[in-house]
Amino acid sequence: MTKWVYTFGDGSAEGTAEMKSLLGGKGANLAEMSNLGIPVPPGFTITTDVCTAFYANDRQYPDELTAQVDAALDKMAKITGKNFGDEADPLLVSVRSGARASMPGMMDTVLNLGLNDVTVEAIAKVAGDERFAYDSYRRFIQMYCNVVLNLEHHDFEEILDTYKQDHGYVLDTDLTAPDWKAVIVEYKALVERELGKPFPQDPRQQLWGSIGAVFGSWMNARAVTYRRLHDIPASWGTAVNVQAMVFGNMGETSATGVAFSRNPSTGEKALYGEFLVNAQGEDVVAGIRTPQNLTEHAREQAGSDKPSLETVMPAAYAEFAAICERLEKHYRDMQDVEFTVERGKLWMLQCRIGKRTTKAALKMAVDMVAEGLISKEEAIRRIDPAGLDQLLHPTIDPKAERKVFAHGLPASPGAAAGEIVFSSEEAETATQAGRKVILVRVETSPEDIHGMHASEGILTTRGGMTSHAAVVARGMGKPCVSGAGSIRIDYAAGTMTSDGVTLKRGDRITIDGGEGQVLIGAVPMQRPELSGDFALLMGWADEVRRMKVRANAETPADARMARNFGAEGIGLCRTEHMFFDEGRIVAVREMILADTEKERREALAKLLPMQRKDFVDLFEIMSGLPVTIRLLDPPLHEFLPKTDEEIAEVSAAMGVSGDKLKERAEALHEFNPMLGHRGVRLAITFPEIYEMQVRAIFEAAIQAGKETGDHVVPEIMVPLVGIKSELDFVKTRIDAVAAEVAKATGVKLDYHVGTMIELPRAALTADKIAETAEFFSFGTNDLTQTTFGLSRDDAAKFLNAYLKAGILEHDPFVTLDQIGVGSMIELSAERGRKTRPNIKLGICGEHGGDPASVKFCETVGLDYVSCSPFRVPIARLAAAQAALIHKK
Repeated sequence: MTKWVYTFGDGSAEGTAEMKSLLGGKGANLAEMSNLGIPVPPGFTITTDVCTAFYANDRQYPDELTAQVDAALDKMAKITGKNFGDEADPLLVSVRSGARASMPGMMDTVLNLGLNDVTVEAIAKVAGDERFAYDSYRRFIQMYCNVVLNLEHHDFEEILDTYKQDHGYVLDTDLTAPDWKAVIVEYKALVERELGKPFPQDPRQQLWGSIGAVFGSWMNARAVTYRRLHDIPASWGTAVNVQAMVFGNMGETSATGVAFSRNPSTGEKALYGEFLVNAQGEDVVAGIRTPQNLTEHAREQAGSDKPSLETVMPAAYAEFAAICERLEKHYRDMQDVEFTVERGKLWMLQCRIGKRTTKAALKMAVDMVAEGLISKEEAIRRIDPAGLDQLLHPTIDPKAERKVFAHGLPASPGAAAGEIVFSSEEAETATQAGRKVILVRVETSPEDIHGMHASEGILTTRGGMTSHAAVVARGMGKPCVSGAGSIRIDYAAGTMTSDGVTLKRGDRITIDGGEGQVLIGAVPMQRPELSGDFALLMGWADEVRRMKVRANAETPADARMARNFGAEGIGLCRTEHMFFDEGRIVAVREMILADTEKERREALAKLLPMQRKDFVDLFEIMSGLPVTIRLLDPPLHEFLPKTDEEIAEVSAAMGVSGDKLKERAEALHEFNPMLGHRGVRLAITFPEIYEMQVRAIFEAAIQAGKETGDHVVPEIMVPLVGIKSELDFVKTRIDAVAAEVAKATGVKLDYHVGTMIELPRAALTADKIAETAEFFSFGTNDLTQTTFGLSRDDAAKFLNAYLKAGILEHDPFVTLDQIGVGSMIELSAERGRKTRPNIKLGICGEHGGDPASVKFCETVGLDYVSCSPFRVPIARLAAAQAALIHKK
């Protein structure tokens, strides 16, 4: 018989931390804590296999599940001394999701399950606290109706807010037992009105309704979006955890909180979190009440006048701090925990590896190496390479004037500027239109995941450092200011007001997630210095990686930036970008408009010194490191004016008739320029273009070598080669120009000639092409286009549909298609090496900065990857991680 249910509690468990794929992260860690003897309310986990079976069998459960759940409830009854559904002393439970990968807030939870009109009175009697019992019942009704019965949460909130206003109450804690009874009557009336039937009173019906809702939430819109953003497969499914309730809302000796064993924003080794007295867990993260600090140190730093847990409940705090220390040492990583104190007794409700900013992750990894918790290799593995992008985000220039609109909590570091939007839908629409926005909400909820992803940063008026907005923003690497309580938002009017100043939708603001400030206008930014923990860990990464990392750069500014980020050369210099410069586009157009070769050479002669200067700059900045220069690639029509207005402007500037410009543009027009007269095909028809470029390269190499003393060996790359004889044709001319320059200067030239592999035919005939080419650089942007038969510019219109339908797992222009395009690369590498064993192999498409693609490059044994300057650190770390995987 298949085991579908695993129990835990009373110092033992049927599962362990290693069973995360079966029990989910929450269930595996509850089992582990129970095995460690940590106080965990007893319960059981329904496995992820049930979720898989649930969806595979038209939302039907396996036959044995009911009996196994009943047996697990009986075991809970033995541990707690309470029976589920008992009318005298009932066991109440929580029902929570628990995927193997943490998905905070994305799926559904039900608390206080088992309450009804009879058991609520029993709970009141047993607890000796009628107010607590009815407060718990109204919470259960509200949560169950939202999660299971699909009624709107805000409809219940509206009833509660109206009741509080009518009775002069400010906080939920102001309401007495009779007040909660009156609110419950209204809640139940709402259910009957909306559903035509009463709120369910049978605890078992409640339990199975909640289990079904949690499994159902695996496929809700926000969970699907979260999985897509974090590459979590839908096939993993979620587990369901049913656990005995413990209550943080049983008066002033009870509390609930959320904490991290280290600061998830900075990485500081200090308990970080919040709690509330006389509350349940959702109160802390929902931002309905302002939470309190755990430690006295944190309270003093925050300037709060509300006492810390360390002061209010010193015994519970001491036990809690010791457990956090123990868990961190056991898991060898920072822990994210939830806890409840019920009448002085501490209970741990959850532990998991905590999400953190990249800055914090770096500090924690480096510190834990120093503490002896982990090795350098483990530290390298722990950092998400893509997350390094967070460190490259701007911060506010310290010299900039700050017009402070409001203050809040520094919930997620970094700074961002953009237009104010008040809904996630507005955020998505504006971003798609190319506008940068800041999402401003009273509080965010999991339904806002798409808007948060679309925004530059998030601002909320409610919520603490562990609120939904704060946790999700940190995970996304976006700045966030939460709990800016002085701001009043009017969604209907599209305004927000603070201290008499009103801003409206579309106005620009800047948020500083490190300081918790909201600033008026777009404030100047600056890039951070990448030193300290970053530099140390990247040094460790460089020690273990095999592949070199180069940058795609063609301007001095990009080249310098690339060097600052640790680039070991230039893997792609796109020379056409140089041609668009205002000072030389006229000469380029003269060359295109020339009617004879002589006229073309005259125009090219004007470009020669400009190109030479371009290459001298790059060679000098790279100080002898390899520089791969791609000869002119795009079709010539791209350099000509397009509109009548542009044609008239160019005509006047060049003294050329507009008709001639139009005629030449029409003559050069192509129906499919991506596959047209470009790359090596230009060199076949107009060899003088490439001759000018290689002359500039050789002369620049000699000049830079003399000025710096470096031995400059340029790598000349011929694009779009599909036939060996094409490359032979061009290489003959390159060699001829090299001989001319060497003879004229008396300097012996060292150089390499290679090609870009971006056509399937080139990949298939790589053994032949390698007879001439000394290196291959895989241009994965075009190789993806030509292998798939996709236009990168047009595919965006329908690729999202492919991704949503699961036809494609990833956008092939973002993450390399390893099965198709990857096979082309592997085949080309294998055949190229067969002909020329020492052939240099690299990749220079944007995939060179994608961690998953970099890992593939290590598998194939490429010599280097090349990417945009800002992705160089990402590629360095990804290459190190790939080397460690390959080493195993």
